[in-house]
Amino acid sequence: MTAGPGALLDAVTSEMGPTSIESHYDEALSVPGLLATIRRGEADGVDGYVLACFGDPGLDAARELARGPVIGIAEAAMRTAAHLGRGFSVVTTLSRTVGRAADLAERYGMRGFCRGIHPCEVPVLALGTHPDARRIVTEACRAAVEADPSVLGCAGIADLCARVRAEVGVPDVDGVAAATLTVQSLLTPGLRKSGRREVATLPLEPYTGSLRSFGA
Repeated sequence: MTAGPGALLDAVTSEMGPTSIESHYDEALSVPGLLATIRRGEADGVDGYVLACFGDPGLDAARELARGPVIGIAEAAMRTAAHLGRGFSVVTTLSRTVGRAADLAERYGMRGFCRGIHPCEVPVLALGTHPDARRIVTEACRAAVEADPSVLGCAGIADLCARVRAEVGVPDVDGVAAATLTVQSLLTPGLRKSGRREVATLPLEPYTGSLRSFGA
């Protein structure tokens, strides 16, 4: 992954929630742990954040909490890929995640650029252990593209990016790298969120039960 001089990257795994995110249920239950991590980052003076899950879970809530930029890898990857051709295809893990990727393309104004979403049917946690993971992802990328870049729709595929690119011969965009560089490009000129309306300082309400610590 590429970062410019002076950037200190700290990879943090949430202390609560699913071990991987492959459904709407997983995504919903990943958000409390994400927000707890953002709150700790704010206390520690973190300048910006990358959400390294292609569903961009909890993005709006994270932006309410953080002073600096919060970038999801799906948004960063799609916007980056749109600069490299007339369109792009998304290669994702399971078919059940296709709808979420389509929703995000719509939200980010990328629907007209997105040529297709192609699952390779390898679960997230198997990407590092499945003996044929690289071959399967490479074939999915090759089938998905003609002359346009592909977006790798999972942070777990990032380690395969360089090899897939070399074999397919068409740019494939790693959202983790794209989001990291986007955060850095915003921080370099001193850009922060507006702090108004939806992203104003969050007025915490009282919470009950196991979410008590998340409230005022």
